[in-house]
Parts: sequence; C-alpha cells; structure tokens
Amino acid sequence: MPFDDSGPRGGRRQPSYNVLGGTLEPCSMQPLTGFFRNGCCDTSPQDVGSHTVCAVMTAEFLAFSKASGNDLSTPMPQFGFAGLKPGDRWCLCAPRWQEALKANAAPQVVLRATESGALQWCDLDDLKRHAVDAG
Repeated sequence: MPFDDSGPRGGRRQPSYNVLGGTLEPCSMQPLTGFFRNGCCDTSPQDVGSHTVCAVMTAEFLAFSKASGNDLSTPMPQFGFAGLKPGDRWCLCAPRWQEALKANAAPQVVLRATESGALQWCDLDDLKRHAVDAG
C-alpha cells in the first residue's frame, strides 16, 4: 500500500490499486517480492525505482536485465535472495519493463497485481498486450 503523508493523518498507509482500477492483488510470496517484501507491487515515495510491475520472468528478460546491469538470476544468499528463474513472478521496476519493451524483451505482466503507479512509466495498452490475465 502506498504511504500517504499529505493529509491530517499523515503517515497512514492507503489502499493500493492495480492498473485496471481494482484492488491490488499479490504478485508473489515465493519468491517473496515487492519493495516492502510483502508479496505485492505496492509503492511509496521511498521506492525511487517504482517496483510496480508484476512480471513473469523469462530467460530472455533475465538475460536482458543482467546485460543491463541488474542480475536477477544469480543467487545472493547473503541477502536471502535465491535468484529468479523463468516462470517466477517479480515486482519489476516500471522503467526497466519499459526499457525491455523497447528492446523486444519485455516479460508478461499480471495486470491485477501491477500497481497503478506503473502507468507513470508504461502505457496501459502495452501492459495489456503483455498480460497473462484478462484486462
């Protein structure tokens, strides 16, 4: 859920919505994903990377991400990270998804688990064309 510090009850978390306007659904509990590591692609002002796109990993995307400087496939046990493999769902940075789209390497997305903040970076029609769930 995003963090809302603008109102009189500043600091209270507000409900998150997906790109379809519904309640944000979980992306993945195994592996545990999300900026808050709560399984959801919700965000806050502290999430400068906008980890809002629930993406289904592919070998092609993992290779693209590694070549772009973000190796998501290599395990890093010191951080409790087992590494991602094709088929895993992961809260991906919206700008990285957009880069992958332009490079013809974009993974599929789960629209109901993709937070509405992704629309600041990604076009809804592009997300829908890569959706694994109905839009």
